[in-house]
Amino acid sequence: MSHVHPAADPAAAAAFFAAELAFEADPDDVVRDLADGTAAGFRLVETRRPEAFARLRIPGAINLPHWEMDETTTADWDRDLVYVCYCESSECNAATKGALKLARLGFRVKRLAGGITAWHAAGHPTEGTGHGIACDC
Repeated sequence: MSHVHPAADPAAAAAFFAAELAFEADPDDVVRDLADGTAAGFRLVETRRPEAFARLRIPGAINLPHWEMDETTTADWDRDLVYVCYCESSECNAATKGALKLARLGFRVKRLAGGITAWHAAGHPTEGTGHGIACDC
C-alpha cells in the first residue's frame, strides 16, 4: 500500500462508508426490497424529462424533473417516506440535483447508485415505450 496515500484509520473509514450508505441505494437492494414487499418506506423518483421517463423507467417510479421540484409540486408527498432519486447514470447529475432539492425541502432522500443504466444492466425490470437510455437531464 502506498505511503503517499495511506488508508484512513478504521474509525474514519467506518464513518465515511456509513455516510455513503446513508446517501445512496444500491439497485440490488432496492429490487430486494420491492420483491420482499418492504418498499412501503420509500418511493422511486425519476428526475429527468418526461420523455426519458416514458421511454424507460423503473416500474412504480414517479417522474418529477429536478428543475420542477418545489413546495408546490411536492405539497402532497408523504414526508415519512424516503425518496430515492435516479437519473440516467453516474455520469448524469439529475438525481443529485433532485436529491438536493428534496433535501432542502425537508424530505429524506437517497440517490440510486448508477441510475437506470446500472439498474437495466443488472437485468432488473423496466417498463416504457422503448429501450433507449439517454441523458435527458
